[in-house]
Amino acid sequence: MIGRFAPTPSGRLHLGNLLCAMLAYLSARSQGGQFLLRIEDVDIPRCPRALAQQAIDDLRCLGFRWDAPPLYQSERSGVYQDALNRLRREGHVYPCFCTRAQLHAADAPNRGDDTPVYGGACARLSAEEIAEKMKTRRPAYRLRVPDETIAVCDRHYGLYQENLARDCGDFILRRSDGLFGYQLAVVVDDALSGVSEIVRGHDILSSTPRQIYLQRLLGFETPEYAHIPLLEDAQGRRLAKRDGDTDLTALAKRFSREEILGMLACSAGLLDENRPATMEELIDTFDWEKVRTEDMRLPLSF
Repeated sequence: MIGRFAPTPSGRLHLGNLLCAMLAYLSARSQGGQFLLRIEDVDIPRCPRALAQQAIDDLRCLGFRWDAPPLYQSERSGVYQDALNRLRREGHVYPCFCTRAQLHAADAPNRGDDTPVYGGACARLSAEEIAEKMKTRRPAYRLRVPDETIAVCDRHYGLYQENLARDCGDFILRRSDGLFGYQLAVVVDDALSGVSEIVRGHDILSSTPRQIYLQRLLGFETPEYAHIPLLEDAQGRRLAKRDGDTDLTALAKRFSREEILGMLACSAGLLDENRPATMEELIDTFDWEKVRTEDMRLPLSF
């Protein structure tokens, strides 16, 4: 059994990120499994290496240990390109020349996150039309999706499903600026690292059907998924990197490691009260049945 935590270093880790890391870690270790750390810095301009190192330092400070050196997505473009090339050879991928403005102006439904469902404007371009457009614009590359419902049985939330054609449309695997898309990078890295359990925030649940379809095309096994509620502060506001919420530097000036772990465990439902706890204690008593299914709230204000 192999679990992982995969932060995006576009800002300091906040308590919500640390809670997700803790649940992934406790689940893996309580099953006698391995735990991996992956730095999801595939969007290189937004993810400076200094923030990646800060995330690693924060996790170590709280007692996390991983069983292999951290994996950096920014160093794996060749691996992602190989997967993309395979999908292109098999006819699953096509170039897309649509601009962001065109996508948002199109008369198409939106996903729940206000992302437009791609209408397929470039899906039927001829070879001649593609060659002509290539002269003036570098394309993104999209994956063709079937009119098919893909389902996942989430360990925490149960059945979730989407019709790929209706609910998301053909999605991007590589952007027009050459950076690889989240969906492709995550699927390839999880598979090649042997990850068998993925614990992550509920806000990413809607990505799972797309990832399962990609796994199928690439011949990868589908791991077990457990999506968790998002963490709120004591007033009910969701924590976010852009707000600079409760980073570990500030917290460490007020609380010990055990107090921070206990605070997170209490928020998740693993402890009945807000008290100090060690990682070893939490591993020994971890049970998914205890973990809340509603949004989690910190037990005190900051």
